[in-house]
Amino acid sequence: MIKPARLFDCIDYQLEKFAKEDMLVAKEEGKWRKYSTVEIDQSVDRLAAGLLSLGVSGNDMSVERQDKIGIIANNRAEWLITDMAVQKLGAVLVPIYPTTNPLEIEFIFQDAAVKYVFVSSEELYRKVQAIRPRVPSIQNVFTYNRISGADHWSSLVARSTPALIEQVQVISKNIRPEDLATIIYTSGTTGTPKGVMLTHNNILSNVLLSKESFPFEDRPEFRTLSFLPLNHIFEKMVSYIYLFSGNSIYYAESMDTIGPNLLEVKPDIFCTVPRLLEKVYERIMAKGAALKGIKRKLFFWAVELGKKYDNNHNLGIWYNFQLSIANKLIFNKWREALGNNIKYIITGGAACQDRLLRIFNAAGIPIYEGYGPTENSPVIAVNRHGKGLNRFGTVGPVVNGMEVRLEPDGEICVRGPSVMKGYFKRPDLTAETVIDGWLHTGDIGQFEDGKFLRITDRKKELFKTSGGKYVAPAAIENKLKESRFIEQAVVVGPDRKFVGALIVPAFDNLRDWCEEHQLSTDSHEAMIRSPVVLKFYRGIIDHYNEQFNHVEQVKKFELVTGPWSVETGELTPKLNIKRKVILEKYRPYIDHIYD
Repeated sequence: MIKPARLFDCIDYQLEKFAKEDMLVAKEEGKWRKYSTVEIDQSVDRLAAGLLSLGVSGNDMSVERQDKIGIIANNRAEWLITDMAVQKLGAVLVPIYPTTNPLEIEFIFQDAAVKYVFVSSEELYRKVQAIRPRVPSIQNVFTYNRISGADHWSSLVARSTPALIEQVQVISKNIRPEDLATIIYTSGTTGTPKGVMLTHNNILSNVLLSKESFPFEDRPEFRTLSFLPLNHIFEKMVSYIYLFSGNSIYYAESMDTIGPNLLEVKPDIFCTVPRLLEKVYERIMAKGAALKGIKRKLFFWAVELGKKYDNNHNLGIWYNFQLSIANKLIFNKWREALGNNIKYIITGGAACQDRLLRIFNAAGIPIYEGYGPTENSPVIAVNRHGKGLNRFGTVGPVVNGMEVRLEPDGEICVRGPSVMKGYFKRPDLTAETVIDGWLHTGDIGQFEDGKFLRITDRKKELFKTSGGKYVAPAAIENKLKESRFIEQAVVVGPDRKFVGALIVPAFDNLRDWCEEHQLSTDSHEAMIRSPVVLKFYRGIIDHYNEQFNHVEQVKKFELVTGPWSVETGELTPKLNIKRKVILEKYRPYIDHIYD
């Protein structure tokens, strides 16, 4: 039996235990195209041989001398094929989000001295070509889609020969667990991107420990749907969990086709981020609001019932009876919209609203929240699908094989095999972040019952009012977003007398409300400037203020048109708020709050 030591060992592992006809599956020319384990094995070796023919190398070299291969592409079979081909040569993959702006791509390519680049679309090809004159290390750009004038990736595969493949096999046998596998540049919410260096052992240990802890069982019949960008360590790491568990990975065509793809694939599992769950919930609520009469009453009765759900406490015969009725009449349609086959959904990357976890779990859609930064490959803790191992509002117990301690100020520190090798070319930052083997995450947390980790805020995002009181903005923002009339929120107030907020309304719901009250809906601007609307939002915020300490209560707010997005620069590719960008962009609004 093969004992995995490198990420690409998943191929031999799968060939030995559960060789599949549908290891990876993608929509090509309107049809689902299956890639078998055998085909992936051959494709990886042939691509590695093609790269070897170009002189790509890295085995037994220092980190600085290992060749770096860039990839900017949507999720697809070729992504993982490229990842594993690069690994087998001892080279280093440098993945970048497709939405990354050209200046940031240029910085990353220069910093890593990227030698070859793989891109998917013509738009991305043009973006890379535009910066190539300023990045002399780039020798060529290969495309996955066929693009006029560009070298298709198949031209590399065609360069392979039996002799080169044999060389690849020799090289790959000598790749060590401690060898660098990837550099992932974290865009973060502020500052210059930092290259997080992750070894095979870093990522593989996280894969195997997460698989054991959750647990992920070997289920060759399971289908997963992949749509979170593979450029992020979360989706990449869980992809290897799927491969080591024998699950088939189906790739969504795009973020816009997740709904139809769920109905087609009927997945057992998928991973997501809270913002996407919020969008699903908002769409469901909008449909519910459009219902009339008894159907509308039943819908909102079921939702209110779901909000009370607690997976660790039996709420009694009467509640359980009502919930069974709600599941038959209302929630069954929610499950159908997700393919009617979900065994579990895992969410991470940001805090998930407690309300969403309760409602979806009540609806028979199990969602488990986990947590971890890129620097830990990434998972530190995860709620588990065993009795007494899942608590809403927390990120669950610490993953087996890792140690977590809390500093006096609450900062979460972790030690274990998943902790990064360091920041690329930044020993100064590495020394500040990893101290005596302990990774300082910059997140603030606490343990409940000595077992369940709760994240309370980012250390850098905590702020003091002018009265010297600390405020944790994320918790307040998440609570405000529980209103179906609030899509996004950012709490402000460092060194100010009181806490304020910028609010992006959920305009579809606000429009319906305005029409009911005979108010103008000519534009978003017209709606948010209406005194009646402002009074309505004051009431919403006052309702939530009752749940905050006095110092945390939002005294004044500004409605803004938004919505904030990756494209307009206010969100990271993980859909987290770029607080610094928003504070700068909306400075006049903030100044008005404190006039």
